Amino acid sequence: MSRITFHDGQDGQPEALERVAAHVRAQLAAPALDALRAAQKPLFAGIGASFAALAVPVEVLRAHGVPAQRVLSSEIEDGLTGFDTDVLLGISQGGRSSETIAAFKAAEGARTVAVLNVTPSPLAELAELAVDMGNEPDSYASTVGFTGTIVALDLIAGAIAGRDDDPWHGIGAHVRTVRERAAAAIAPLRARAATTVAADCVASGASRASAEEAALLLREVPRIPAAASATRNYLHGEMESAGNTLHLVFGDGREIDLARSLSDAGHLTLLVTAEDIAPGDHLGVVRLPATSAAPRVVLETVAVQELVQALSAERDVPIESFVFANDDTKEGGVDPGDFAIGSPDLTHA
Repeated sequence: MSRITFHDGQDGQPEALERVAAHVRAQLAAPALDALRAAQKPLFAGIGASFAALAVPVEVLRAHGVPAQRVLSSEIEDGLTGFDTDVLLGISQGGRSSETIAAFKAAEGARTVAVLNVTPSPLAELAELAVDMGNEPDSYASTVGFTGTIVALDLIAGAIAGRDDDPWHGIGAHVRTVRERAAAAIAPLRARAATTVAADCVASGASRASAEEAALLLREVPRIPAAASATRNYLHGEMESAGNTLHLVFGDGREIDLARSLSDAGHLTLLVTAEDIAPGDHLGVVRLPATSAAPRVVLETVAVQELVQALSAERDVPIESFVFANDDTKEGGVDPGDFAIGSPDLTHA
């Protein structure tokens, strides 16, 4: 997989997601993946952004009556004891995450399936089956890699559940629309948002993937301390620490009232919703087209990408100027070249 800048990832994302959807559909139609489609108790494992993405297939499968769960790969490095599963799906965009590789080496009693972007890779070599996204170029602070993973995981979950519909036709046009809307909504609040001391990212259901990815990108790109919370848990005390904080809220239900409560109290809030909600003095709104859960997560993430690149410019932090290189997180260590490709040109912002 070749590296591109964060901005290039944003610009090429509509076409890349169309390619990923077509590539994964073709693989899932092949007889070689019949065993994957027959999964009855799938267990999804990942680390970092890959773990965040797993909220999507779990939600899709449970909605179709299929018991599914996600777990950090590090929790099963010693094996699957205590987990009732027939298929372990390990997600790693580059196929080199050391924790997921260790989990596959320790897995016994379940078929292993790798879901990744890069082939060949160490994880693919360990897996009995693999679904790949076609070696799409990605930025180090992931753009296409994360959203493409959501596409792949939803199509896999749909195949396991026996779902008839395919929600990914036309995703490119939706991405372009939401990116434009997000830029317009963020422009009035970006200067204030850049001075906040922390950010809370709140969502429910499949959109928990968006909240978790948002918290990660806010830390990685503009270096704002951030945390992700489930909506109902956030209401039970977590929101009490609001103060010079940015609140990023995803959803159409209780999330709308939450966003209004926060903004009415003077706290800067960005609501990402499919509902027609008017913005306010402390409330920005990104309006999404009506879609099913998984495409919605992609569109929510597109809005987040627009936010973090704007805040990176405001805070004068070059995108992808990473500070820490942990050699034990990737099989074979960290490639110094990954850190050489940043996005110092912030004139797009």
